[in-house]
Amino acid sequence: MKLKYYVKTFGCQQNEADSERVVQAFTARGFTKARGYKDANYVIINTCMVRESAENRVYGLVNNLKEIKIEKEKKGELYKIIITGCMVGIAFRDNSGKFLTKIRKAMPAVDEFMPIEEVGFDHEPIRQSRTKGWVPISNGCNNFCTFCIVPFTRGREISRPYEDIIDECLHLKASGFTEVTLLGQNVNSYGADLIVGKENIQVMRDIDKTYFEKPTTNNIQPTTQISTFRAKFTYNGKNVDPIYVKHLGRHRIPTLFPYLLEDVALMDFEKVDFMSSNPWDFSDELIDIIAKYPNITRTIHLPIQSGDNNVLKRMNRWYSREEYLRIIANLKLRITNVKITTDIIVGFCGETDEEFQNTVDLAKKVGFDKAFIARYSERPMTAATKVMENDVPHKVKKQRWNILEKLINQS
Repeated sequence: MKLKYYVKTFGCQQNEADSERVVQAFTARGFTKARGYKDANYVIINTCMVRESAENRVYGLVNNLKEIKIEKEKKGELYKIIITGCMVGIAFRDNSGKFLTKIRKAMPAVDEFMPIEEVGFDHEPIRQSRTKGWVPISNGCNNFCTFCIVPFTRGREISRPYEDIIDECLHLKASGFTEVTLLGQNVNSYGADLIVGKENIQVMRDIDKTYFEKPTTNNIQPTTQISTFRAKFTYNGKNVDPIYVKHLGRHRIPTLFPYLLEDVALMDFEKVDFMSSNPWDFSDELIDIIAKYPNITRTIHLPIQSGDNNVLKRMNRWYSREEYLRIIANLKLRITNVKITTDIIVGFCGETDEEFQNTVDLAKKVGFDKAFIARYSERPMTAATKVMENDVPHKVKKQRWNILEKLINQS
């Protein structure tokens, strides 16, 4: 009898895409999909660490699975619990070993903590949809927002080879997929490491394997010649004018994302989406490409986090309130029927009533179609946890959350 697996995913679309590769890896080993936790021999939990609540849900799930594991093992049946994803990412990048010790102690029933990097890109993922495809284009983050754990869970930002992305999108198109979503922690900074060299971007927070270690081109064949599209890289012998965006008085990094987005749009998918983008590196050239191709999404997710410049500075966000509003104005000017969604954190360290009111004021000015609003919670290893005080009372955070929720999502 074949062994059975069951995958549970917490977190963002990138985690969903990672889970599709996990499913492929177990299928390739001869496993079949279980109906649920009790029916499985291997339970793989793909974790999220962005919020404390997401971390706590993993602890609660494993605690519940422990009872199933005990009953299964009493009957002589195999039952393994594997943790992967962001929780393991931070554990393996924490040189002190404290976080790994913490989660092992909190979840003694877990049999293996598996870095997501162990699941390579050498085979096509098993898609959960037959019409909508997730395509990772980058992984990790170099921005070090003071509240954010992602640079420690996923490491430095690594761009996937351009031709691998094109090949996968072509394969999806040939397979009848009508929609594709390009994924990364910050898609609009795609290509910086390809242009200047990864050693000149960040060299810390690495583990032995990298996220894009094995190219998809070994197994996924393009349906047309790659030369049909513009592989815009200097190492391919072509000249490229990197796109820079000036923020807070200085140019940040070169990006190739507008070129990549255009090449995917030219494949004639019914819809091309991307997430997540950020206000930094969101260029006028990118806005022009979105406006040019009607099959590119008209819903732009652009996290503001706070509408107050002082809070943005404490968050280490590389833009000002005024720069954000300028991007929004350009989007609305150039793209008909554009919708703007966002992320907002309330109750960040030291946030005053006046600073919060600036966020309310910005929300009214923008007219967001939707906002994912979070109450600030401390995350391990982040600068805010290390050097700032989580001094906004829970009651005040809840009040501020309610105000924005009513203003944006219930109006």
